[in-house]
Amino acid sequence: MRIHPFNRRTLDTGTSLWSLSSWSHTVRHCVTRLHTLCTVLSTHASSLKASQRGVAGVLRSSRGRCSSSGSGDVGEVRTLLQLCVDRHFVSPGHTNTELFGRGLSCSYGPLGMELRRNLLEQWWLSMSRARAQLFGVNTLSSSRRDGDTEGGGQLRMVQAESLRQIFEQQHLSKEQMIQEVQTLLQRSPCVRTNLLQGALEEFVPSVELVNRKLPFGLAETGLCFQPSDGSGCPAEVTQASLVWFCSPRTSSQWLDHWARQRLKWWRKFSLSPSDFSSSEVPADERVGAASRGVRIVYNFPWGPEPLETLWNQGDAELLQTHKGVWTKLQCRSGRKSVPHVVSVTGNMDRGLMAFLSNSLQLLKKGDSKQRLLQRKVLKLHPVLAPVKVALDIGRGATMELRQVCEGLLQEFMESKISVWPGYLETVPTSMEQLHAKYDEMGVLFTVVISDNTLESGLLQVRSRDTTIKETMHISEIKNFLSRYISAADKI
Repeated sequence: MRIHPFNRRTLDTGTSLWSLSSWSHTVRHCVTRLHTLCTVLSTHASSLKASQRGVAGVLRSSRGRCSSSGSGDVGEVRTLLQLCVDRHFVSPGHTNTELFGRGLSCSYGPLGMELRRNLLEQWWLSMSRARAQLFGVNTLSSSRRDGDTEGGGQLRMVQAESLRQIFEQQHLSKEQMIQEVQTLLQRSPCVRTNLLQGALEEFVPSVELVNRKLPFGLAETGLCFQPSDGSGCPAEVTQASLVWFCSPRTSSQWLDHWARQRLKWWRKFSLSPSDFSSSEVPADERVGAASRGVRIVYNFPWGPEPLETLWNQGDAELLQTHKGVWTKLQCRSGRKSVPHVVSVTGNMDRGLMAFLSNSLQLLKKGDSKQRLLQRKVLKLHPVLAPVKVALDIGRGATMELRQVCEGLLQEFMESKISVWPGYLETVPTSMEQLHAKYDEMGVLFTVVISDNTLESGLLQVRSRDTTIKETMHISEIKNFLSRYISAADKI
């Protein structure tokens, strides 16, 4: 363990994250190498590079994983990462694209942020529609737990200035300095590494809401801190969590139920459902007191990675959280008992990357000069696509055409249909180039307003998935888009 910069936001607020698992060794190391630490901090603050170098760095780290599948997979990863940067799904920079490539929370661009919002919204809808007795909670990302003095393996948030003041006390011996740092760490708040603990703490207040009747569940989404993988720097992960409280005799059945539901949900939005699968967690990989586990994985070009993990936790975690006070925990489900916990924890950052990878199609097409070109298309599910329709103008009276576009834009926005205002572009671009750009952005339809629209009310609509161009009356376009997205959601 070492003192480390967490990310740029951490540096800006003067806060560092510490793991307590081996704090004494760390303090001795930091006392003797304080000047080295300052150099590391200053180097990390200026670590962002150009987007090309960032993509190259991620490729170097993933090349080993892709080696068994051949160079084609490496090329596919390169294409995906570069497209995500070029089309503003993720922000450029080596550090940022590396986080994205590892399935961790990163700095998303405008399209990535909208895709992430749509994904989390669909997760919430799937939870709220699944069962009647399922409620949302919002717990603190950091807390001071009563009686917590050991803190082994936890991450704590420490003010950098407080550490500096301890290190600058020259009169302190090494042992005294270790004691000062230990005291500081014990006073500092823990930051969460998952959402399970918050839901367990909310059990007692929430159980009265359901009149102590099982089953019921608590759902939450939020940022968590993933412990260091050896680099010394924890990273953020956007997690989605369901904690389901049920009777001991039905916990195994509920685990199977939620495993089926979650796999069905992931496959619903995919272009290739077979790339998503589930499997039992081997006995030697189970955590804590869990009796069973199920993983939902996606088969990336470099191999399978887990998206969600489900555990049958038993009652051990709940009893530990509430210090074994049975009277507060007993519920009714045929007979009084302490409920068992079935937890579902999803990595939504990795899920976002899975859907981007799953939806990317590399197709061959011929241009107007009979040249064979590669067409890159993000065939994102209509519900997830960050932009549903792009508005552009053809030849004609520019001012009048723009007024028509403004009217359509307002109509779409009132119907909550996301729009890309291509008609505001000032750089001359051919329709072929625009279609290529919108295909890479995952835009479902391109609507072109022309002189014909002013005369007859007819406009041209191009489909991303079929590339077919159709003529439609301007009065029909909004209802057509709404019905299309609604139908796709129900499939």
